[in-house]
Amino acid sequence: MPYVSITGLTLRGRRHVVRFWWHAIRSMIQAKRAQGIRSADQRLIAGVHHTVTVWDDEAAMRAYLRSGPHLQAMRAFRQIATGKTIGFVAEAAPSWDEVHEIWVTRGREV
Repeated sequence: MPYVSITGLTLRGRRHVVRFWWHAIRSMIQAKRAQGIRSADQRLIAGVHHTVTVWDDEAAMRAYLRSGPHLQAMRAFRQIATGKTIGFVAEAAPSWDEVHEIWVTRGREV
């Protein structure tokens, strides 16, 4: 079954907008080209920048996580934003109506 990853980030301030989007755009491009990706999307919900990615398996997600632009974004993260993430095996990605609630109730602070 596929592996679903949900991330939600809240910017630490307006001064980080440009830097945030520079990392976010590059990371999304990387995700959409990554080995084992099934889908990658993002949306702003209740002031939280969410991404939902669906992978063949957790190993594919972890390979993406630890390389290229996403690795650079993770290194800059604490200066730019706060957030939570959650990953789980599921038959399909949750709907956008479900994403924020899953993130709020089950997400782990990063």
